[in-house]
Amino acid sequence: MSAAAVDRTLAALADPARRRVIDLLRERPHRAGEIADAVGLNPPALSRHLRTLKATGLIEESHPAFDARVRIYSLRPQPMTELKHWLEETEQLWTAQLGAFKAHLERSP
Repeated sequence: MSAAAVDRTLAALADPARRRVIDLLRERPHRAGEIADAVGLNPPALSRHLRTLKATGLIEESHPAFDARVRIYSLRPQPMTELKHWLEETEQLWTAQLGAFKAHLERSP
């Protein structure tokens, strides 16, 4: 994952309302109205948050065949998988750094 992609994902997740949307969509896909009701946002505010989440690739929008006006939102796993991978690499780096620091302290008089 590129540094820019990590930055965009973390920036999108920094907002509490967007995290509530993500938490809700972990359960199942939802219609926009259901999301607005569940997270307590008015439609224009929700629309802005959904645009941000779509732009970062965290969610996707689909339309049921019976009504193109209805929008169904669901999670896309790829950005979170990439973020998890980046976090694991960062954790490994810190573990190695702290291990080396500990070894240094134990060798010092």
